[in-house]
Amino acid sequence: MADYVWEMGAAAITCLKETIDRNAFADCVRTIAECRGRVVTAGVGTSGAAAKKIAHSLSCIECPAFFLDPGDAVHGALGSVQPEDVAILISKGGGTREIVNIIPALQTKSVQIIGVTEKEDSVLGRNADILLRVRVEREADDFNMLATTSTLAVMAVFDAICIVLMSYTGYTREQFALIHPGGAVGERLLRDKEGGHS
Repeated sequence: MADYVWEMGAAAITCLKETIDRNAFADCVRTIAECRGRVVTAGVGTSGAAAKKIAHSLSCIECPAFFLDPGDAVHGALGSVQPEDVAILISKGGGTREIVNIIPALQTKSVQIIGVTEKEDSVLGRNADILLRVRVEREADDFNMLATTSTLAVMAVFDAICIVLMSYTGYTREQFALIHPGGAVGERLLRDKEGGHS
């Protein structure tokens, strides 16, 4: 059973090469790279977990980002989002109520919306400035309900966006060392730096 889950995930990621709209992907890279504010990510449930990971990865490559809890957003936290920001909204079906509820305020603030969903004709799909359609054949569980493979695919797409952004923006090893001094990665970067100066 475990092998099946891993095989499903691997197959879904491999299929992204054929299913992702390359123009939309390029638009995402360009929009994030040229963002003069911050990147705001939002999602609920497993989409929220993916959104948090995406915000962290973007911050790691000097693209300032933060996760906005959609529930808190409609109770005042939307004040943290400003006109020069870019919002990445994630909803598998594109109609998640908490996500739909924040779209009007983002539009009023002239925040660019990158919509990540399977359904282009959904509320999110229709209201996104850039629609990034991420779709998988099925989830890994017997009921095709638990967001497993689909969440993995969304994170894989944004992992690719982050790597492309590093090249697009000229992100350097020195920049990474500055903001990531902790943990095993920080120790390795510090050793490499000291070795380079010896």
